[in-house]
Amino acid sequence: MLQNDLLLRTLKGETTERTPVWMMRQAGRYLPEYIVLRKKYGFFERCQTPELACEITLQPVNIVGVDAAILFSDILVVPQAMGLEVELIESKGPNLPNPIKTVSDLIRVRVPDVNETLGYVFDAIKLIKQELNGRVPLIGFAGAPWTILCYMVQGKGSKTFDEAKAFCYMQPQLAHQLLQMITDTTIAYLKGQVAAGADTIQIFDSWGGLLSPDDFEDISLQYIRQIVNALKDEVPTIIFAKGAWHSLEAMAATGAAGLGIDWCIHPQMARKFAGNNVTLQGNFDPAKLLSPIPVIKKEVKNMLQAFGPGRHVANLGHGILPNVPVDHAKAFVDTVKEESTKLYAQQ
Repeated sequence: MLQNDLLLRTLKGETTERTPVWMMRQAGRYLPEYIVLRKKYGFFERCQTPELACEITLQPVNIVGVDAAILFSDILVVPQAMGLEVELIESKGPNLPNPIKTVSDLIRVRVPDVNETLGYVFDAIKLIKQELNGRVPLIGFAGAPWTILCYMVQGKGSKTFDEAKAFCYMQPQLAHQLLQMITDTTIAYLKGQVAAGADTIQIFDSWGGLLSPDDFEDISLQYIRQIVNALKDEVPTIIFAKGAWHSLEAMAATGAAGLGIDWCIHPQMARKFAGNNVTLQGNFDPAKLLSPIPVIKKEVKNMLQAFGPGRHVANLGHGILPNVPVDHAKAFVDTVKEESTKLYAQQ
């Protein structure tokens, strides 16, 4: 039994006493307690050791007071499970030394048995749920197929992912074959997370905003739709497609319970596009957490008033930056709790 189920009730559109709050990338790099572990263990060692993943997942719940825990892991465990080598170099980002370029490369990729390849994630979730002991819900997650393809084809991070886009335009049949393999793997992986105890699932389409509305439907959303359809009767799902505000209406039509938005769209416009039957999540600019605390409090209040009470999960519009002071992150969380309580009382 959850002691704090604000997030789940808000995703379901139920009446609540205030706005729930959590932060993308809350488990990690801005916390001194995390940095201690980062110095001792490699990135994938942290992901693949359930006890470490559990400790890191719980840190922001204990230290910052967020209303939900999000599993400490990485979206690139999926291409790793599918047979590609993945390196994560601290402060440089991901590197896949042998990316997919041609049809012959596809021989190296498989739809795996997720219990064999990703069982350590399920073990971590079970341990996290045990340690949380019902304090807050646990969010599981995976990358959207298009975003995963970007790394599998480009082989590294990019601002434009031109090679990944060219792959989809020049070899569409091969691209859709790979996207479907990623989708099938992701569905099995997320169902495993739910079976292990995840209370809700977020699908991260970090690079959805690089696509035109038509291409977003063809290359990304039709695959996200399959994932949402496979999960929505089991747990609420959240889609976060950064920059793809043009497709909020289409994303809302998938049956997802929540849609994440970044700071480049006004909440009122997002609501107009998405309609009233979905919860919006966001959309504080992470860089604003570097402002003085009084400014953070003022900006949080403005954000809450722009969204209005109900069907809003307070969050950042992208991941928290590594140089954000912990007391600033805490000020964000505390202000959401205090100001939204006042806002809801005025209804």
